[in-house]
Amino acid sequence: MSDKINHDRRRFFGTAAIMLATAQLALSGSANAQSAVTKSPDTRNFKPGANPSFAQLKQIDAGLLNVGYAEAGPADGAPVILLHGWPYDIHSFVDVANLLASAGYRAIVPFLRGYGTTRFLTDATMRNGQPSAVAVDTIALMDALKIDKATLAGFDWGARTANIVAALWPERCKAMVSVSGYLIGNPEAERKPLPPKAELQWWYQFYFATERGREGYDKYRHDFSKLIWQLASPKWAFDDATFDRSAKAFDNPDHVAVAIHNYRWRLGLAEGERKYDDLERRLVQRPVITVPTITMEGDANGAPHPDPAAYAKMFSGKYSHRTITGGIGHNLPQEAPQAFAEAVADVTKAAGL
Repeated sequence: MSDKINHDRRRFFGTAAIMLATAQLALSGSANAQSAVTKSPDTRNFKPGANPSFAQLKQIDAGLLNVGYAEAGPADGAPVILLHGWPYDIHSFVDVANLLASAGYRAIVPFLRGYGTTRFLTDATMRNGQPSAVAVDTIALMDALKIDKATLAGFDWGARTANIVAALWPERCKAMVSVSGYLIGNPEAERKPLPPKAELQWWYQFYFATERGREGYDKYRHDFSKLIWQLASPKWAFDDATFDRSAKAFDNPDHVAVAIHNYRWRLGLAEGERKYDDLERRLVQRPVITVPTITMEGDANGAPHPDPAAYAKMFSGKYSHRTITGGIGHNLPQEAPQAFAEAVADVTKAAGL
């Protein structure tokens, strides 16, 4: 009898020990998962340009496109979608993505339509550069990757795209980082003339309005884009290798068509697609963005941009603005990756994630 009691007792304590160890492991895993979500990037010894390229590119069918994208970080990390502008590409975020990945985030960096390895699935699809169409592309990518909600962060076209997603589909946007703030516009508003000095900053928009401009951009897209980089970031001493790495994305067969349509549409010189009319009607109302947001600006941004005080009222959720000093221009994520990655981590944590 005593042997049986001792056996049962050992089995009981053995089982209890296994259950306790399992529980502790589960708690440890939960804690690690949580720390991966809320950990801030370690930027103490980080040097911009430390990551020359992404480890690999992936492709996925999403909506109208087969999207080329880079991905860094754990598959179960808090998703962050990083959106580039014109004329830039995913390498604007190569340092940012690696910083976020090291902190446990899942960073996804897609080529926009007309860039890099992203392709339209059919020749019949209009090469449309409407901002609302690019925003729909982002939702389609999230659907294809089975991402319900993500933090969106971007600059230039990418910031405008993030703004539109946050405004029209706030249930899909956990939080947002937007360089140059609130960028939702419409052709009706942009038809109004600006003072001559302000109009001068948009010289390329008027150039693109002509057939000469379309042909010129097509023929000289490499030199044209490099000039834009220099004007938009006058204090950024990027080298040829850095530019050439991104310039490859402009060889996309649809790049010129999408870029030209975007700028002509914004001036009311080109029609959009009827299927986006409802979205455009909603955007004309200049919807207030409710998701937690950090807006950013470089102290040496040479591209046209609004004053932060002019758009602060367009954000009704948790909101703050950061001006990044040190000669930072338009391509803020690539010029100041530490500051950008920290903003992404901070706004994601502000959303309670």
